[in-house]
Amino acid sequence: MLWDTHMHSHFSTDSDADPHAMASAAMEAGLDGICFTDHLDIDYGVSPESFQLDIPAYFSELKELREKSKDTFPICIGVEIGLQPHLEGILPDIAAAHPFDFVIGSSHLVHHQDPYHPEYYMGKTEDEAYREYFESILENLAVFSCFDVYGHIDYVVRYGPNKNKYYSYGKFADVIDEILRILIQKGKGIELNTGGFKYGLGHPNPEEAVLKRYRELGGEIITIGADAHKPEHVAYSFGKVPDILKDAGFQYYTVFRERKPVFHKLP
Repeated sequence: MLWDTHMHSHFSTDSDADPHAMASAAMEAGLDGICFTDHLDIDYGVSPESFQLDIPAYFSELKELREKSKDTFPICIGVEIGLQPHLEGILPDIAAAHPFDFVIGSSHLVHHQDPYHPEYYMGKTEDEAYREYFESILENLAVFSCFDVYGHIDYVVRYGPNKNKYYSYGKFADVIDEILRILIQKGKGIELNTGGFKYGLGHPNPEEAVLKRYRELGGEIITIGADAHKPEHVAYSFGKVPDILKDAGFQYYTVFRERKPVFHKLP
């Protein structure tokens, strides 16, 4: 069975989900365990007050939930940190100061703009917007190592004018390969995020070709998450996950505990 290690609750600005309901949904789905990864996006563009995380309250509530289920269902406590180069003096200290099991580093903002919003695409072609996004990941990797995996590397294609209709790994292989090589050199992983299916892409984030290329280049650390923001999306399309990973060359997937990778055989 599988773990869902990317999910959000009411501690994230874009979710009002009860953590207990998320855990119950995971148990009903037959998962082996979960990890909460609520958002921390400091200096979030035009709304800097958004996507803050009350870390003491977060740990207080989730530790209580974890304690209640410790004999029946494992729950880990992680965080999804929004990376921006100008925060290099802040984010590593936050990641190190708290007992997170797992830290996802993600690119939600590109030069202070979120590709979720149409304004990001104004004045540029779709390909230019996508390339800028990927190149911004390289900018983050030049200054950050305070995460365990990089989240949804092709997040931008969820929201582009044509989503992934004209997108392919091959169009951006030069910059994506450089991202993957740097992650591998740093000992970092990537995730298979099934949110892509929820957003109608017909593929995970990143798409299968990127997962395969990561493995070809020697990458071994791969986590699995549905990026759920409500209970009904926990373990979304997880039935597809084992075959996707095996086809990409993986035999194991990864769960982080106390920031250390634990490898689980794929079912």
